[in-house]
Amino acid sequence: MTTPHQHRSEDVTETSIGELIGDISNDLSRLFRQEVELAKVEIKEEAGKAGKAAGMLGVAGFAGYLAIVLLSFAVVFGLSNVMDPGWAALIVAVVWAAVGAVLYVNGRKKLKTVDPVPRRTVDTIKEDAQWLKNPTG
Repeated sequence: MTTPHQHRSEDVTETSIGELIGDISNDLSRLFRQEVELAKVEIKEEAGKAGKAAGMLGVAGFAGYLAIVLLSFAVVFGLSNVMDPGWAALIVAVVWAAVGAVLYVNGRKKLKTVDPVPRRTVDTIKEDAQWLKNPTG
């Protein structure tokens, strides 16, 4: 009567080198596919962050444009009651330029937090490469 352990050793001794290489090739292919999937997930997460930051910049720009157009006219007309309309228009333009600068700086700061490199995938690929170099330890 053979034990399960003896049965496995007979299977291993009957396995050809070609089959072992085929198994390794299949395992490496599966590992590579998994790494690619992980990279896709990470890139999708980073693209989402970039999309949100770009959306913020877009909305800030549109809101700034509307504010400049509509409020500028109102403020210029209001200030025209106490000063020359040219000076009133200049003051309003400087104020909105400052607002635009603040929005730009904040949006740019958000974009700098986006990391286009899939860090977890890079780390696991490094681990896989290290394991392939030294599979026993």
